[in-house]
Amino acid sequence: MSDILRVKAPGKLYIAGEYAVVEPGHAAILVAVNRYITVTLEETENTGRVHSEGTGFSTIYWRHHDNRPVFSDMNGDYVSHAISTVEQLRAERGLAARHYNLEITSDLADADGRKFGLGSSAAVTVAIVDALNRFYQLGLTDLQRYQLGLLAVTRRAPAASGGDVAASTYGGWLLYRSPDRAALEEARGYLSVTDLLHHSGWDPLEITPLPGPSAERLLVGWTGSPASTEHLVSGVQSRSRGRYFPGFLTASDAAVMTLAEALRAGKHVDAAVRRARGLLRRLARASGIRIETPLLERLGNIVEELGGAAKSSGAGGGDCGIAVINEDTDLDAVYRQWQNEGIIPLDLTVTVRPDWK
Repeated sequence: MSDILRVKAPGKLYIAGEYAVVEPGHAAILVAVNRYITVTLEETENTGRVHSEGTGFSTIYWRHHDNRPVFSDMNGDYVSHAISTVEQLRAERGLAARHYNLEITSDLADADGRKFGLGSSAAVTVAIVDALNRFYQLGLTDLQRYQLGLLAVTRRAPAASGGDVAASTYGGWLLYRSPDRAALEEARGYLSVTDLLHHSGWDPLEITPLPGPSAERLLVGWTGSPASTEHLVSGVQSRSRGRYFPGFLTASDAAVMTLAEALRAGKHVDAAVRRARGLLRRLARASGIRIETPLLERLGNIVEELGGAAKSSGAGGGDCGIAVINEDTDLDAVYRQWQNEGIIPLDLTVTVRPDWK
């Protein structure tokens, strides 16, 4: 009888700390949201298949050869890296190789397949890691599942901070500091996955749960335009030679920590969100990269005119913006003005693990 497992992982949104978080030890705040990647695993014999709907990943076939997975196509993509990373750990633990089919579905995109910018690559990676953890009964902790997810993601996107991996693994509101991925990548060349999980490159890492805002509401608007995080981050880094503008990293960390302290104290967070927006706009001017598109700018200005605070989320260049408004702010007015500009309000809430497990 086949074993069938079904696992979900949520998408994410950045609240503050974008761009700075790609540098080891620098901070960001993220949330996991109630849109999910779902992976269904069914055990098979001799060969396996990966099929997806609404994710943009192609159907591939794979099999074990010399105790390692070999893929018919898509070597080097997020799915194959997730499978290969966990399978390497499985082999290191001396467990027998098994075959399986993976069916992947997503609600991180609209009906036409346009992604909302909620971190689908990280979510699919996290879901696959979790499914194989259960399938092989590896007994991985949350931290180990995050670590395997990041090791898989950075094979495809070396500059990825891993914040989205953390959000998809842990859920809720998170304060996140990225590990030293360059050191981990260098060590990958001579260490086993087992040993990589204990490498000193993880030392700057922080994943700390935060309470959500007690006096304000989080809103999300989608511009309908996709953005490439990898392209935008590499563009900002290359034009600023990795230094951004003087003091950016320090100022970003200060804004993030001010926001975290406000959340912990149950205070308003609108001032910290405005501060984070101002830093990103200054970074855009310094680098010449458009982070806040005209629609994202209008999204933010509409909210500020109504007394709230808003900013682009993630790398910007399209995708989503986030806003915080007081309980007495006219929500309908925000949504009506957004829609008049072609901005689509997304009915998203922050999700914690019991909601999807």
